[in-house]
Amino acid sequence: MKSLLAEELIAPCGMNCGLCSSYLTLKYDLKKKGIMRSECPGCRPRNKNCAFMKKACKSLANGLYKYCFECESYPCTRLKSLDKRYRMYYHMSMIENLDYIKENGIKKFLRHQTGKWQCSDCGAIICCHNGICYSCSADKLFTLKRRYRWTEDQDKG
Repeated sequence: MKSLLAEELIAPCGMNCGLCSSYLTLKYDLKKKGIMRSECPGCRPRNKNCAFMKKACKSLANGLYKYCFECESYPCTRLKSLDKRYRMYYHMSMIENLDYIKENGIKKFLRHQTGKWQCSDCGAIICCHNGICYSCSADKLFTLKRRYRWTEDQDKG
C-alpha cells in the first residue's frame, strides 16, 4: 500500500500533522466551501519544530532532535500529558507513534498510518480530531456542535 502521508508531516512529538483538522482544512481548501476552521501546513513545513512541545523543551525549540525519542528524557512529563489527552479524545497516541518510528522506521510508519486512518469510502485520510474524511464528508463539519467530536458509530469502526 502506498502511503498517503508524508514524512515532513510527522512532528518531533509524534503528532501526525497529516491527520490534523487544521492541516486537512488547508489541504482541502474548506474555507471556499464555507467551513471556517483554522488552517496549518504542519509543524515541520512551517519551521515550528513542534507546536505542542517546543515551549516546554529547549532541545526541540532549538531543533536538536528530529524526534522526541532521541532525547534522554523521553517520554517527558509534557509529552505524557499530551499523549494522554490525545489517546482519550482523539484516538491516537504520540508516544505509540514515536515508538513505532523508532522500532520500524518512518517509511513503515507512514504505510501503517495510511492503513489505520484511510477513509473506507474514498481512500483519503480521515481526521484524528473528529473521525471525518474532509475529502468526501466535509459537509458533516457544518453540523458539529463542538469543534472536535467523534460519534459512537466512528468509535466502533
